[in-house]
Amino acid sequence: MSLKVVLVQLNGQPDKAHNLATIERLVDAACAAERPDWVFLPEMVTSIGGDRATRLAAAETFPDGAVYRLLQDLARRHGVLLHGGSLLEQGPAGKCYNTTVVFDEEGQDLGRYRKLHLFDIETPSGRVFKESDAFAAGCEVVTLSSVTPPLGLSICYDLRFPELYQALMRQGAEVIAVPSAFTLETGRDHWEVLLRARAIETASWVVAAAQWGGHGPTGRTSYGHSLVVDPWGHVVARHGDGEGWCAARIDPAKTERVRRQIPVHRHKVL
Repeated sequence: MSLKVVLVQLNGQPDKAHNLATIERLVDAACAAERPDWVFLPEMVTSIGGDRATRLAAAETFPDGAVYRLLQDLARRHGVLLHGGSLLEQGPAGKCYNTTVVFDEEGQDLGRYRKLHLFDIETPSGRVFKESDAFAAGCEVVTLSSVTPPLGLSICYDLRFPELYQALMRQGAEVIAVPSAFTLETGRDHWEVLLRARAIETASWVVAAAQWGGHGPTGRTSYGHSLVVDPWGHVVARHGDGEGWCAARIDPAKTERVRRQIPVHRHKVL
């Protein structure tokens, strides 16, 4: 049986209270309009665009944090599976984890994933990002097999590492979440092609809720363009610029059909 998913696109700011209000407003509106089964948020919903001190001050412990509690309440309020994008979780030695938390329809915490690959890069324009200064990396590949269809977890820069998505497929994932805050500069050229490649390679649905626009005084700007990609690599839903959402139906029968037609999972030699 198919299920309806909604991807909520945010313009997050360093201000945690602002982000809480925005999340609640958009999730309430999207659920009223679409009546979804699953809702997905983007990366860094706690705080984005501030300096290191701002991020550390906004980071939470679970289940005590304000963002964690809001997401839990929204899942219960609307009777949906709520994928929280990623939250700032307090980590070791003055660092954060970039952590996904997923809640079921009753607000139960189904599982968590800490981002494995940290965004330490230089863009073509010369701007340097060094997540490892403020973030600690996770160490586990996580698929939630307790939900149907099974849901694989990844975050943003993970998208450039296809071996992670192969591991998620081996764990049984049929839907893979990629909450992101892809930079405007890299997103224009790489975002859609990478998402479609990961969907084709794994014959999985890829759902990628995104941050969009400028994020405060640091000048960080995200590309937006939240997408749902089917197992054949077709984009079936998109929200381009601005806050808002897009919706699509995920059909497990299509996953089964594509994997039967091109059974790469059985042909692998490495």
